[in-house]
Amino acid sequence: MMDIVIGMSDGLTVPFALAAGLSGAGAGTSIIVIAGIAEIAAGSIAMGLGGYLSGKTEQDHYRNEVKREYYEVENLRQREIEETKEFFANIGLSEKLQEEATEEIARDKDRWVNFMMKYELGLEKPDPKRATKSALNIGLSYVVGGIIPLSPYFFITDSAKALQISVVATLTCLFIFGYLKSKVTGVKPIWGALRVTIIGAIAAAAAFGVAKLFEH
Repeated sequence: MMDIVIGMSDGLTVPFALAAGLSGAGAGTSIIVIAGIAEIAAGSIAMGLGGYLSGKTEQDHYRNEVKREYYEVENLRQREIEETKEFFANIGLSEKLQEEATEEIARDKDRWVNFMMKYELGLEKPDPKRATKSALNIGLSYVVGGIIPLSPYFFITDSAKALQISVVATLTCLFIFGYLKSKVTGVKPIWGALRVTIIGAIAAAAAFGVAKLFEH
């Protein structure tokens, strides 16, 4: 879900600002469409690659920690035993039960390592397909989000009129997206929707204003 949120958020905002900026500079709709499509392509690839690398980093970190835990249970056994007992002490087990539980877990090296990964380090084994899924979800969400502010320019030759429709469509989508995102993340929905909408509007207004400034 967070991958879709990340991709859609940037997909709605960045091409929107680009189209607004080019409209402010007086560019024709054909130029805006070409530039917008190029930006969506580049942005979706960059964002997707970022998601892929993030997923791979998570997997590499987990594998490195697993190797370290295996080394420790094999070469620093007594220290690992004390750490395991400490965990059981922290959840309220008696000294006797701490000894028994630790002895039982330490009988199986694989089970012991998995236990330490989960309860000492707080790490869950990542999905091996996580990196690829993340890249696709972010990249495709970026494309879907980016098409919305750009779509009026496909059908309207006057860039100023296309911008007006783009503003209404994009800000509406940003509000809906912000509302749904806030419902998922536990933020007050109306406030979250307004915040996302305002950020998108500011970005587009800034791009439009800078373009107008340099045009003159």
